Amino acid sequence: MQRYKNLGGDSGIDAYEIAPGSITVRFSDGKNYRYTDASAGADSVRRMQELADSGQGLNEFINRVVKKNYAEKW
Repeated sequence: MQRYKNLGGDSGIDAYEIAPGSITVRFSDGKNYRYTDASAGADSVRRMQELADSGQGLNEFINRVVKKNYAEKW
């Protein structure tokens, strides 16, 4: 996983991993969530990938748009 830059300084996200059609996000509580094109929608996954790479806005996007539309968590 790649460390999330957290440029805003207040994110609950520690790390992420991008794969074709999915993104896995590790939150600061240690839980991992995988979002896929099938679970969250291709447009949302692409936006999450962009936000993850930019280091800002990912947590807000998940809370506001994607919510609980994850494929799996562990």
